[in-house]
Parts: sequence; C-alpha cells; structure tokens
Amino acid sequence: MTSLEELDRALLERFPLPEHPEESSKEDRGRLLVVAGSRELPGAAYLAGIGALRAGAGKLQIATAASIAVQLGVAVPEARVIGHAETEEGCVDPGAIGPIVKYAREAQAVLLGCGLQSGPPLEALLDALLDCGADHLPLVLDAAVLGCLAPRADALRGWRGGGVILPHAGEMAGLLGCSREEVEAEPEAAARRAAETLGVVSLVKGPFSYTVAPDGRAFRFEGGGVGLATSGSGDTLAGIVGGLAARGADPLTAALWGVYIHGEAGRILTERVGRIGFLAREILELIPGIINQ
Repeated sequence: MTSLEELDRALLERFPLPEHPEESSKEDRGRLLVVAGSRELPGAAYLAGIGALRAGAGKLQIATAASIAVQLGVAVPEARVIGHAETEEGCVDPGAIGPIVKYAREAQAVLLGCGLQSGPPLEALLDALLDCGADHLPLVLDAAVLGCLAPRADALRGWRGGGVILPHAGEMAGLLGCSREEVEAEPEAAARRAAETLGVVSLVKGPFSYTVAPDGRAFRFEGGGVGLATSGSGDTLAGIVGGLAARGADPLTAALWGVYIHGEAGRILTERVGRIGFLAREILELIPGIINQ
C-alpha cells in the first residue's frame, strides 16, 4: 500500500493541467457531454454545466429532460442543450438512449449522473455507454449512477479512458454494500476498495476528502469547510472534474485539481460569507481565478 499524501498547491505542481496557447481554439479545450438533470432537479445540470465551462472546457453539451431543456438552454446560453424524452417517473426514456450515446462518441469526456433519477432506464443508458466502442473517453460518474456501478465493475476496469467517481459517504456505502458508519470510520479504506474494484479514481467526500487512484496512490485534502456541505455542491465539483477531463487532463489529475479548486472556493466563501450559508452557485465564479493562481 502506498503512503497517503497531502493534497495542496505544492502537490499539484506534479500534476500540471494541459497548456492552451493563446492561438488555441475552443476545439482544443475539448467537448464535454453532461448527461444530467430531471424535472425535479434541473439545477443539477446547470451547476455541473457551468462548473465545466468555468474549469475551461471548450464546448458544453447537456443532455437533459425535454421538460426542462428550453429553460436550461436560456439559463446556460453557452451550451448546446439536447432535450430527451422521459418516463412518467422522470427517468431517461429508453428511446432516447441511442441519440445520447451518439453525442457521447463525439465528445472528449462524459459526465453522467447529476440530478438523474435512478432505475432500470439509467442502468440501460450506462450499459449502452459502456458498450458503445468509445472507451478512450474519460468518464466522470456521480450521484444516481453510482448505485449502478457494482454489477458493471468488469466493464469499468476495462475502460481505457479511465474514470472518476465522486461519492459522499452514503453513496460509497451503497456502492460497496456496507454501512455509512463504516465508510465514515475508514474513508481512505473505502476509497481504496472502490478504486481497486472498479479500476477508477475514487473519491470519498467529507471533512477530509480522500482520493485514490487504481494503482494505489492516495491523497488527503483538508480544507473547504462545513459550508461546502450544501445542496448542489457535489454537482459543481462534478462539473469542474468533467471540464478538466474534457480539456485533456487524465482522470487522476482532473480529480485532484477538482477537489482542490472546490475546497479552495469553500475557504474563500467562508471568509467572505461565513462558515455556513453560502450557495453552490457562488463557487462557480471563483473557479477560473483559483486555477489561474
């Protein structure tokens, strides 16, 4: 087992982000497909999408429920918003899976899960994505889709582009089939188990966030503060990681920078607003400045 390293600015120097010269275009910074949002949780797609753009993704596509697509397109005019049919329960309609997968093949990274409804349609979408022949793409997986991963461990381990999962303790417990208390007692061990089982970069979010790579490298981040434990905060983090992956960062680099940026934004907002009470949307405008530091 490799030793645990502290995630800070000095460590990030060993994980540089892709360079983008002044003459580069938005195509050079990659296209991210965000599959997110539902009738009940439209804001998740908004936060993830803006987070990705603030992290530097060149192009943003959002596949979301048709019932909220127009409103989301107005709220995020920088994105191409693709409305898909939905079931009565608010899940992705099975007939929409083919078009979504087509957009995934044309992207440089895919973010799946924020604000989606769990159930067989989501499982079918994940199966189609894992079987679409685009395994060079990095995957960022969060929220509802995390509950679908355990039976698909073999497919994830064989995914050449790698992946990142972003669970909190409760979601990690569901993924590993243990109690939340067990994860909270030993978050590093839980992250290691998930990384080894699934072959992805695994995060456990909390007062100390633990990030573990499939090869056993492990990192701990202390920072951000209790205020980051707020609605939508995880969607924003997922968007940052997805945006960095679209730019060309490998999954571990994208995850480490995402955790640091998210935590540093929390620190700044704690100073400006207070320990609790700031909003996930307020993280968004801070992202470019933190990266540029």
